[in-house]
Amino acid sequence: SKKKGLSFEEKRARMMEIFFETKDVFQLKDIEKIAPKEKGITSMSVKEILQSLVDDGMVDTDRIGTSNYFWAFPSKALHARKRKLEELESQFAESSQKKEALQKSIEKSKIGREDTAERAALMEELAALRQKKEQLKAEIDKYRECDPDVVEEMRK
Repeated sequence: SKKKGLSFEEKRARMMEIFFETKDVFQLKDIEKIAPKEKGITSMSVKEILQSLVDDGMVDTDRIGTSNYFWAFPSKALHARKRKLEELESQFAESSQKKEALQKSIEKSKIGREDTAERAALMEELAALRQKKEQLKAEIDKYRECDPDVVEEMRK
């Protein structure tokens, strides 16, 4: 049967294993030799995977002379995860405080707005008055052409 290839994420994980297990610094050609033998990553995709790890900050790279060197140590990954965790925890704390403040403002705004018979009657009266206002506006618009001010404006 045909052998199934590795997914991009699996290749990235295996590439990181190379760095973590050896705790060494490599040139691209060294990784291109090691990856296919030890981790089953095709040599064609090594450069692309390595570049994606560098772009994500998981692997460090430096140019010394004419050579590019790549390295990643387990401690760096640990520190990166700790920083990310602290950042997420602070965001969570901020969000919790905002939620608490919003809950308090909801409670504060509910005071004086309890559903009572008096409030319901006032709300009905308000709705009726608004409807009456709209009717009166419509009536005023209907007679606008007979308004002396408008007629005078038209004459000018």
